[in-house]
Amino acid sequence: MKLMAASTFKAKCLSLIRQVGATGESVTVTRRGKPIAKLVPAEPENDDVFGFMQRKGMRIIGDITAPIPVEWKVMKTAKKKK
Repeated sequence: MKLMAASTFKAKCLSLIRQVGATGESVTVTRRGKPIAKLVPAEPENDDVFGFMQRKGMRIIGDITAPIPVEWKVMKTAKKKK
């Protein structure tokens, strides 16, 4: 983690953003020696639907493509209207 004065951060802001993104090292901005802000790399967002519940403790058990053996209430009313 780097410590940097606010005036230096202001002058080098864009290059520091690129550097933090590339290296992953955070930068703490100080004013008069006291920390006031911290620039940290963003965590990547996982937009992929496959595997997004993997770290949540969810597991798929059985055949997920097989039809379910339940007739829903909506299905019953749709059949009666015909």
